Formats: sequence, structure tokens, C-alpha cells
Amino acid sequence: MTNVLVLYGLPHSLYTGKVRSYLRKQGIGYRERPPSDPHFAQVVVPRIGRGIIPVVELADGSVVQDTVDIIDHFERAGVRYSAYPKTPRQLAVAHLFELYSVLGLTRHAMHYRWSYLDRQKAFLQDAFGVGGNAERTASVMARMNSYLPMLGVSDETIPAIEESYRQLLQGLDAHFTQHPYLVGTQPSIGDYSLFGPLFAHLGRDPVPLAIMQRDAPKVHRWVERMHAPDLDLVEYNLEGEHGFAAGDEIPASLSPVLDQIAVELLPGLTDRLKFLRAYVASGAAKPGQPVTSKPHQRIVGEVETSFRGIPYTGGVQPYTFLLWQRLQDAAADSESVRDLFAARSLSALLEEKLPIRIRRADNIEVWDERSD
Repeated sequence: MTNVLVLYGLPHSLYTGKVRSYLRKQGIGYRERPPSDPHFAQVVVPRIGRGIIPVVELADGSVVQDTVDIIDHFERAGVRYSAYPKTPRQLAVAHLFELYSVLGLTRHAMHYRWSYLDRQKAFLQDAFGVGGNAERTASVMARMNSYLPMLGVSDETIPAIEESYRQLLQGLDAHFTQHPYLVGTQPSIGDYSLFGPLFAHLGRDPVPLAIMQRDAPKVHRWVERMHAPDLDLVEYNLEGEHGFAAGDEIPASLSPVLDQIAVELLPGLTDRLKFLRAYVASGAAKPGQPVTSKPHQRIVGEVETSFRGIPYTGGVQPYTFLLWQRLQDAAADSESVRDLFAARSLSALLEEKLPIRIRRADNIEVWDERSD
């Protein structure tokens, strides 16, 4: 096991879960180490410029940070179950779930973790206590809890967030009753992205886990399936088979979930896009420059927006536009994708023009080409 890659992450980390699932599914050997490992602080952090997980350190000592870059690194090398469908509708839907998982489900995940702290404090203290530094544990937990308002978690929005979670579980449970993954018999980038919040927070923390087990057993079983080292298709009598659905099919059972995504995703994206257009027009986004002044910063401003019609002030994160850009690139000019998105009230995701592109360079996001 020498020269095996190292995954720096934590069991309760949303994005670590996404990468860990991918590595297991591809049969890629790794060792997982916490960020409290001295090598992480002494060697890895200086290379990436910030303390963040997950990070993969390859056998040659090079490092790759961010789930998009990590997964794409291995995709370029060739894997047994590619995360990217080859057909346009399935690829676009997979990227839609990638976008929704970040901008939509991070809110749910953080709400259920921190709004119910009194009911799961011992569990979370144990999870965040890796490394044995009680002061650091308390500091990290307090910092994570402080993000709730920026994500739109408040007394006013919490009932809508919890109704959204129930609705999502219902829709996904119906789908996974018939299908093992989103668009076939192997996971797509949409599955891996969805797995992050549905495992690390919602499928692991005691309060949301109990809801999932009680109300959506097929979703809970999918969470198990995504963590298995094989495709784990035993219930579907499909052992030995794998692939994405033939004919670029999008299962009809996903339609209610796509409708929910449209309702929840578009208002926040539309408001943030207005902010980005003004930000770019002001000259603040300079091509070739990092998207924020400091590597650890994730937002460039705040915007008045809403979730299910309930207003809140949310952060504008350039990474969101990177994922939106990936969706638009995947859809290209496909008529079949346009028809599918129009049927589900998602056309704006394809029609809105982003004023600037974003790319990853040296493990951070940088402004790329302007679109005007």
C-alpha cells in the first residue's frame, strides 16, 4: 500500500463524502487522513494556499483540491464507471443535480446539522473533535453555525426548508424504488453531488437521519449504495450490468424532483446573476485574477433573494457560477435538452447568459473570459 494516494477529509464533511464515494466506486486505493494531520498543515496547505478539504495528495506528491478537479483528474486517466453520461440530456440533468446540491441542499444540510444542535450535540462534538483539540473543535463548530443566515436559514425560512426536505425525500424515494441511480445503473456526477449533503449531514446526523430512515427508506438505501465499493444493485436483479439508460432516457420518476428543483433553484440563481452582471460591469472581476481577494473567502457580496417565496439575504459565491457554467457547457445547443428543460420550467438555466466565465487554476477559482 505504499505510494497510495491520500485523501484529506473527515467523515462528516459534505464534499469529502462526494470524493470518497467516487474513489470507492472506481476501486481507487486511498488512505484517508484528517486535516489535523501535521503533514496537511506543513505541506498541503502551503501548496493550495488555504486550509480546506477535501484534498487529494497523489503518489508523486502533487495535490488536487475541490471535488470537480479531483473527479475530473481521475476521469481523464480513465475509470471503470465514468461519472459523465455521453448523451446530452442525461449529462445536463447530472450537472443540474450538481448545481442544485451546492446552491440548494447545502441550506438543508446546514439547517438540520446546526438548528438541532441541542438534540445531537454529543454526536457532532465527537465528529468535529478529530485531533483532540477541544478549543479548536468549539471554534470550528461555532464558525460553521454562523453561516446559517448567509445560507438563508432563519426562523422565517425553516418551515419551508423542512417542507422542502420532506418533498425531496418523497420524490427521490419514488425514483429509487424503480432505479438504483439517477439516470441508469451506475452513478453520474449528479449522484455523487447529491450524495454529499444526503450522506454527510442528512444521512448521518441523528435528527435528519431519523427522518430519512422513517420516511424515505429507498433514499437511505441509495445512500448505502453510494458508499459501497461496487454498484450494489442487489434489489434490482441487475448484478453484472452497468451503464446509463439507453436512448438518453430521463426516467419519468424524476419529473417531480426536477419540478421541485426549478421552484427552489431559479429565484436564488436569478438574483445572484443580477449581482454578478453589475459586479462584472463595475470592473471588479478582472480576467486572470482570483475571484476573491483572499483564498479562504468564498463570496463576493450579498444579495436580497428568496427561498420558496420567503426573503433572505444570501451570499454570492462565484463557485455557483462555475457549476452553472458546467451545466450550460454540457447542454451546448442541444434541442433535446432545451425541450426537456422547457417541460420542467428550467429553461432559464440554459437561456440566461453568464457575463463572465470562471476557471480553476492552482486550486482556486479565477475569472476567465468576459462574455460581452
